[in-house]
Amino acid sequence: MLKQNFTAVYSKFKLQFYRSVFDLVRERDGSLSAMEAFSLEVISMLGEPTVGKFADFLSISQSNATYKVNSLIKKGYIEKLNSTTDRREYYLKLTDKYYKYSNLMNDYQLDVIERIEKRFSPEDVEKFDEMLKIIASELMPEISI
Repeated sequence: MLKQNFTAVYSKFKLQFYRSVFDLVRERDGSLSAMEAFSLEVISMLGEPTVGKFADFLSISQSNATYKVNSLIKKGYIEKLNSTTDRREYYLKLTDKYYKYSNLMNDYQLDVIERIEKRFSPEDVEKFDEMLKIIASELMPEISI
């Protein structure tokens, strides 16, 4: 039962995310491709990575990552932030344009959290929060963010 319920919740979050992505990538001047939208999400979760870290995480070539990054810079979703220790290196910084786009994605998560807090007791919410913390920090070691 746990497997089915977890899969149902995870699938609903993914479907809502995909719906939001495809709403944003409709054909219009300067719109994002689905791959660019996913790339932005990875950059966001990695927290101002270098192009190399972005490429390594996705297991893509440095040149492929650079191509994606340059497209996102051209569209105004990210900018380069020079390293203070090595001027040859730079970090990928998300712009206000990204955060406006990102807010659309996070609204659904916030709605679900509000529903959880209304539906369950404070003790159950606290226990659920504790369980999520353990899942994220201990049970998913493959992804460290």
